[in-house]
Amino acid sequence: MATTTAGQRREQAKRDYDAFLAGCPTRELLSTLTDKWVALLIPALAGGPQRHSELARRIAGVSQKMLTQTLRTMERDGLLTRTVTTSVPARVDYQLTPLGHDLFPVMVAIKTWAETHMDRVFQARTQFDTRT
Repeated sequence: MATTTAGQRREQAKRDYDAFLAGCPTRELLSTLTDKWVALLIPALAGGPQRHSELARRIAGVSQKMLTQTLRTMERDGLLTRTVTTSVPARVDYQLTPLGHDLFPVMVAIKTWAETHMDRVFQARTQFDTRT
């Protein structure tokens, strides 16, 4: 089986998927990727494996239930792996896959953009909200 380059994969994806079409499965993935918890978990996991409790401490405000659901969704989409180490108590670590690492620069850029432009967004919201 011949290996394909990143450029070839991009060209094939352009032929196979178009998120502007209603039935395109890419829309489901975009929904996952635009989730705020996913946007925070990708950079949080970039430094290496972490336990559920470490992630919960790192990401203020996420509930245990939401963190668990988000991690499962990311695992299902191939963005991270969940590794259980047999011990007492059992140890569970989460780590980005190569696919998750590919997404890392994009998510960091979005996070950085949001942090950099938040004051302008607040200003725009205030102007919008005070219009008559």
